[in-house]
Amino acid sequence: MPYNIAMVSDFFFPQPGGVESHIYQLSSKLIDRGHKVVVITHAYKGRTGVRYLTNGLKVYHVPFLVIYRESTMPTVFSFFPIFRDIVIRERIEIVHGHASLSSFCHEAILHARTMGLRTVFTDHSLFGFADAGSILTNKLLKFSLSDVDHVICVSHTCKENTVLRASLDPLMVSVIPNAVVAENFQPESYVPKTQDMGYMRPKPMPRRLGPGDTIVIVVISRLFYNKGTDLLIAAIPRILAAHPNVRFIIAGSGPKAIDLEQMIERQMLQDKVELLGPVRHEEVRDVMVRGHIYLHPSLTEAFGTVIVEAASCGLYVVCTRVGGIPEVLPAHMTTFAKPEEDDLVLATGKAIAALRSGRVKTERFHDQVKMMYSWTDIAQRTERVYDGITGAISEQEFYGQHPSASWNAARSRSYALIDRLKRYYGCGIWAGKLFCLCVIIDYLIFLFLEVWAPRASIDIARDWPRKPFINDKNKPVENGMLRRRGTDLMDRRNGSLAMM
Repeated sequence: MPYNIAMVSDFFFPQPGGVESHIYQLSSKLIDRGHKVVVITHAYKGRTGVRYLTNGLKVYHVPFLVIYRESTMPTVFSFFPIFRDIVIRERIEIVHGHASLSSFCHEAILHARTMGLRTVFTDHSLFGFADAGSILTNKLLKFSLSDVDHVICVSHTCKENTVLRASLDPLMVSVIPNAVVAENFQPESYVPKTQDMGYMRPKPMPRRLGPGDTIVIVVISRLFYNKGTDLLIAAIPRILAAHPNVRFIIAGSGPKAIDLEQMIERQMLQDKVELLGPVRHEEVRDVMVRGHIYLHPSLTEAFGTVIVEAASCGLYVVCTRVGGIPEVLPAHMTTFAKPEEDDLVLATGKAIAALRSGRVKTERFHDQVKMMYSWTDIAQRTERVYDGITGAISEQEFYGQHPSASWNAARSRSYALIDRLKRYYGCGIWAGKLFCLCVIIDYLIFLFLEVWAPRASIDIARDWPRKPFINDKNKPVENGMLRRRGTDLMDRRNGSLAMM
């Protein structure tokens, strides 16, 4: 059945990034499948009010104070009135929050549960357990996820991390990875398959590199400490000294950009390292196809969508073996390194030698990535989560086991205030009492808003014309219509296409 869904996060376009791209692509595919999706984020420079994006995706840019890396000031309650107004106007049934560091996300989950809505949270990052920042973030995450219906993580490593940080039942956490639009990340020499060619499409030509040919290494990343910029700064001079016919192209911005520029000036590498600064997401492919190797020195990463994009463009990937990165690509597409300077230099040298010897068939990477990752598949799997939390499919089918004596409230969330308070009270001796106080105040604000601004006084927004809801191939056929490639439908009775 189709749902009205609100995607909530501080991180969305025009800011580039993996979370931003994930929300946009997932929302677009859910709309293609017949659902209604709106995005709620904070206002960006030049982006305020309501905007419509491709495919009828409506974005609410709420004016809030941004304090650090596009995260808004956490206020807990001040977001409730406008959030309630949007939810009622758009007739939202499911609130889907994204990113652990998004204040909007956590506040929206709290308010949505107070309003009796189903909630889902997607975690895109990894955090530690020892430093003060991680301890605070983990405690707040436990607060938010104590009353969420289901959690999605982008990798199995991310799932293990989130389960430990928020003390979750592993059965209520699903792993659904990111994906890429392979058509937007094609190698320069790639010949797309057409109906006229059929199966006679010419094979991609291998990229031959002689011993004297220049190899270009591409780096596209935010220039922050956790992205391994310090490691990159230390490794570049050593890589260039060992391999004279190597050049670097670095795109991205951040506080470490100054350190990178100083290293280039100090080592006099202006002719071997090209700094592009920040690039738009639609320009990433044009930068990648200029190179042969993609270097990803991140210190922590839950998934790493950019390395999938690089492989789709036909680049050989050198990356650190951290977080969920080893789960992303098969071994023949990558060379792994420890997050250490010496090992990163050694791994890059191995990748250069492999390319020069012709052992790596990068011309085949695009078709392989296209078969592995698809946003349509991600949307179907996310839709199944929605079906599970709304009761559209049985608990046995959703969780993969029969309810038993061990079945607990963690997998069957109750809206009753007393049940919610019980869950929050278990978050800690002092934190549990504070969380319960927050929930009670939130509920009182909700009652006040119901009197002060009755639902009947809020105008219902007109919906963008919906596409017909499309079932999965494993679900029963509706009205004799069966899903075919793309968004067309095939009539099972006569095999003809029905254009809708």
